[in-house]
Amino acid sequence: MNLSPKVLKIIIVVIIAGFGIGIYLQDLKHEESTTHAWKANRYNLDRFNKIMEYNSKMNATNWKVFRDSIDQQLDTLMILRFRKEVDSLGEAELQAVNERQEVQASYLSE
Repeated sequence: MNLSPKVLKIIIVVIIAGFGIGIYLQDLKHEESTTHAWKANRYNLDRFNKIMEYNSKMNATNWKVFRDSIDQQLDTLMILRFRKEVDSLGEAELQAVNERQEVQASYLSE
């Protein structure tokens, strides 16, 4: 294959333009992700500062109220988890009964 200098120059220009466009698009995505990261970082920093402020105001009475609140939330989560397990057991039992009925019906139809 015989490539003329004109064709080689066109190929080189296309390759360089491709790299330039790729780098530009990568820079746009990097700028977008950096913007999102800064927003998230500011939010997390605000939360951290609020926690540190609350922690500095903590005393024995506050801690007792906070601990009771945590215990109530854990109790609620345990109750919800138990209800979910009971509901799933009921559904599994109902499905097993339906499968037994299908098996019995298939034996009767033979």
